[in-house]
Amino acid sequence: MSAARNILFLPGVSGDGGFWRGVGELLPAAWTRRYLDWPGLGRQPASPDVNGFADLLALAESALDRPSAIVAQSMGGIIATQLALKHPQLVTHLVLVATSGGMNVSAFGAADWREDFVQAYPDTPAWVLNERPDLGSQFAKVMTPTLLLWGGDDPLSPVAIGQHLAAAMPKAALQLIPAGRHSMGADLPQLLAPRIEAHIEGA
Repeated sequence: MSAARNILFLPGVSGDGGFWRGVGELLPAAWTRRYLDWPGLGRQPASPDVNGFADLLALAESALDRPSAIVAQSMGGIIATQLALKHPQLVTHLVLVATSGGMNVSAFGAADWREDFVQAYPDTPAWVLNERPDLGSQFAKVMTPTLLLWGGDDPLSPVAIGQHLAAAMPKAALQLIPAGRHSMGADLPQLLAPRIEAHIEGA
């Protein structure tokens, strides 16, 4: 029987923690799951307390009240990387899916997502479009065991970004999902969940 684990799921710019429920439901029943939303992003109600990435980090820190694995997609990976850097005693494992992790991805051929996103969500706050957290110089300090899951059909986060993170983070391993797109966390839970479980169990 799988030991009890605590999992904190972080979404991307959609702000909807429910993005991860398909994966969460396939993980062992004994594990505790928490799905965090990002206020003011996508269809999530805004909060006066969230006005930038620093506020998202504070929100995630408040949810990290016990040793936990962090599973994060896209923009959420920036927050997850910061959590691992600031709270290594609490972040037991990282799973980063199709994310920049907090670096400039334009050099890797990443498509710009902002115009399409604003068309879909006209009330998107300016800070999420303009702030560019830069964690590249700190990747070598991430000593948390890290699984990088990348889709082979993802123009927003090309495989070259995952390869860069795998080389930069000392305890990171990259796995490719050939048919995966940027939303594969929600689209392909049956492929991601076993990989996440094996990583967290140390297989």
